[in-house]
Amino acid sequence: MIVFEKPHALTDTPLHYCPGCTHGIVHRLVAEAIDELGIEGRTIGIAPVGCSVLAYNYFNCDMIEAAHGRAPAVATGVKRAMPDNIVFAYQGDGDLASIGMCETVSTAARGENITVIFINNAIYGMTGGQMAPTSLLGQVTQTSPYGRDPKTQGYPIRVCELLATLDAPVYLERVTVNSVKNVRNAKRAIKKAFQNQVDGRGFSFIEVLSACPTNWGMTPQKALQWIDEAMIPQYPLGVFRDKEA
Repeated sequence: MIVFEKPHALTDTPLHYCPGCTHGIVHRLVAEAIDELGIEGRTIGIAPVGCSVLAYNYFNCDMIEAAHGRAPAVATGVKRAMPDNIVFAYQGDGDLASIGMCETVSTAARGENITVIFINNAIYGMTGGQMAPTSLLGQVTQTSPYGRDPKTQGYPIRVCELLATLDAPVYLERVTVNSVKNVRNAKRAIKKAFQNQVDGRGFSFIEVLSACPTNWGMTPQKALQWIDEAMIPQYPLGVFRDKEA
């Protein structure tokens, strides 16, 4: 009896992510949701620039590459042109919360019937570790070598809380994947976000606190602990909007 296997919605291509990076876990959860809902044949993923730029190699559904930050705009066009398809954007924090903030807020404000998976690892990963809009106060990065200073670099942006001020989004939740319990909860949230789209309910947004051991300068084990110790106090887990509830 098979009790555990690779989701069909994932290809056999080895992931390129750094050791300890949790992108791979989230990829699997997205693929499991697609499998369980039986939507692989009509799902279209949008991946922009960032660590997930090669996501088209990993998912067995159709994928489109968007310019940096523009995934929600591309997803909007795809969904409006093909409303029967399931469309998701998969974005990092530098992409979604910086250059793509306008697209993110505008898409959410319109209540587009798409699903957005937001990977928040508090740093620019692919481009070498610069400070991101989500970097923590005091966090050392390539562009904040003395730690993020709110006087000159502002405060971290809490995207779920920001989007919760809008009327249109139907589902906003922040999760993480640094433990078995949290992975299971993230799976539930991601699947619900896709189910909302299947049901035609509107805009769903899942923020995943994710580890970046390479750019944080930590071991994979310490990076998972740092999510508990530093990230969750700044970015509390939980549901920020659930119109069904």
